[in-house]
Amino acid sequence: MQTEETTLDKIRNRPRFKMFTHLSKETYAENLKKYLAEHKGEFSGNINQEIATICVETEYDNYWKPRLSLRTEIEDDQTVIRGVFGPSSAVWTFFMFLYFLFSIFWMTFFTMYYVEKQIKSFEYPWALNASFVMLFCIAATYAAARFGQNKAKGEMRKLRKFAEESTLQFEKKI
Repeated sequence: MQTEETTLDKIRNRPRFKMFTHLSKETYAENLKKYLAEHKGEFSGNINQEIATICVETEYDNYWKPRLSLRTEIEDDQTVIRGVFGPSSAVWTFFMFLYFLFSIFWMTFFTMYYVEKQIKSFEYPWALNASFVMLFCIAATYAAARFGQNKAKGEMRKLRKFAEESTLQFEKKI
């Protein structure tokens, strides 16, 4: 039994997708602008021939506000549309910075504790406690990311609907 995976299924399972279309970059950008204009008030965004960024209009603006980024490229004489769902790149960068920072501090404090025990020194009695604090900070960062993702689920559904209605109709079957 062979299962065929469609672009729609890829959107459902992953926060990114890739599809081929018969439209040119210019035509696709114009169709996207028309669709966005028809849904003014529900969606906002910036669209040009290369990149489009779409957001859901809400009365609040939280840190994990999702976006749909669409990139139009030419690949093997075909137009390819690549889509990515997620928060802004500044949010991703900030969370990765926090994970990196807390992980480095955890390794440093735990190494200090371990070396202190090996050489039977008592210069850093706080090192083990500090390493546990860093583990707590890593867990808190993870919890904040999950909280933001859960809070943005409704907006992600709307962005998925936008991607389905504005883009899937132009998919070229290979």
